Amino acid sequence: MTFLSSAQSAVLSWGAQRRLRSIYHFRDHPHEAQQQVLRELLHTARATEWGRRYGFADALSGREFAGRVPVSAYEELVPDLERVMRGEADVLWPGRVQWFAKSSGTTNARSKYIPVTREALHECHYRAGRDMVALSTLHYPEAQLLGGKTLSLGGTHTPNPLRPADALSRAGDVSAVIMQNLPAWAEHIRTPPLELALLDEWEEKIERIARHVQHQDVRALAGVPTWMIVLLRRVTELAGADNITDVWPNLRLFLHGAVAFGPYRELFQQLIPGPQMHYLEVYNASEGYIALQDEPDSEDLLLLLNHGIYYEFLPADQWDAPEPQALPLEAVELGKSYALLISTNAGLWRYKIGDTVRFTSLQPYRIRISGRTKHFLNAFGEEVVIENAEAAIAAACRATSTTVRDFTAAPIYFAGAADGSRGGHQWLIEFTQPPQDAAHFTSVLDQTLRQLNSDYDAKRHRDMALAPPTLTVAAPGLFERWLARRGKLGGQHKVPRLSNSRDLLDDILRTS
Repeated sequence: MTFLSSAQSAVLSWGAQRRLRSIYHFRDHPHEAQQQVLRELLHTARATEWGRRYGFADALSGREFAGRVPVSAYEELVPDLERVMRGEADVLWPGRVQWFAKSSGTTNARSKYIPVTREALHECHYRAGRDMVALSTLHYPEAQLLGGKTLSLGGTHTPNPLRPADALSRAGDVSAVIMQNLPAWAEHIRTPPLELALLDEWEEKIERIARHVQHQDVRALAGVPTWMIVLLRRVTELAGADNITDVWPNLRLFLHGAVAFGPYRELFQQLIPGPQMHYLEVYNASEGYIALQDEPDSEDLLLLLNHGIYYEFLPADQWDAPEPQALPLEAVELGKSYALLISTNAGLWRYKIGDTVRFTSLQPYRIRISGRTKHFLNAFGEEVVIENAEAAIAAACRATSTTVRDFTAAPIYFAGAADGSRGGHQWLIEFTQPPQDAAHFTSVLDQTLRQLNSDYDAKRHRDMALAPPTLTVAAPGLFERWLARRGKLGGQHKVPRLSNSRDLLDDILRTS
């Protein structure tokens, strides 16, 4: 079993605590922090092709920046991003970019390749990582998290597909990019070793990691809930234990992200029983580390405002506008959903990341992820977003004492409805153990959606416009087999939760 010395742990704790001052500063002075980020981004990139094109050297204000630089989706940036991937320097950001985060991001088969510059690694991802360590040790000092290991699960990386002969240029899950380039302080407290963490075959990876980490002093977990469940179960089996706390008695914290934790909470409480376990959420996307849970008793996420990302926000009526008008941070309102626009130290300028958020606090700025601009159910005007879906799934699980492994939902159009007059929703759900009363599960799902979403409730009134939801129980492992067939098994790849088309759900159902 590997332990850190008391001196090593003390040094790490001292470094983590220094980050708290920075967190308090941008939290208390948000607009000044954001203006400073914008000035630094424009100054650094002033001699790039984009900097010359849009006059970054003119020290633009936020309003001038928004007036000159167009809003861009990934598809519109592809020509310039491919030039960057081929090794051209000074296109979007100074110098040549060697690392790229590969992200599926949408229901499209084509993968996205997001540049990950040295500045993005050190001034965004790793800075936020230090913030998370500082907050964790602040909230849970008795756990002595830095005295043991943090078990982190990630993906893998492969040669840059547009520069395969360049051994230094790689692309992969952002988790793999981060792990491969970790500073020494972070690698020192992480497990498993890179040769296991970056394996690309997930069945072998889970098995070998499980055999290695069962003998470690694991005090914290970090990763996607779906795959962490698989690993924890295997570790428990190998150890012949009743639950994971028998294997890791010092385990106290799970830092989770990529999918909402609500549907998984009860399952983790079964795997890690007892009140000593804590859970904190992070919002670390391929494009940057955006927010983290800074209060243990609230699921709201603190927006990170001095980590190399300048934020703007698109109201719902501007998501698909030909010339969308974005709001600066100081103009956002509580409770409304906004699509995120980011300008970053990886060379993304006024980029539509695809996620939507709503603000739960303006002093300081805290958010919750409400969905994606392309992932929602609105075939009949019901406007169901991912946040609604995940809350309803969690409520139905509580009501029927079950847990969900994965799910997706899609419309049943009028022609497919039982009487041909109403549409509906089909929910394809893989349970860890199917509910004894599937009808009750579906009823709670439906009623919760009606409570959360007035548009859905209006369409469901007396079943006139929208039929009750239909539940289809997925065979065990169906979603994993579908991801494997698409070459997207493991890492941060995930099944889109909602779609206005049946293409995705029908394709999953065709998987044997």
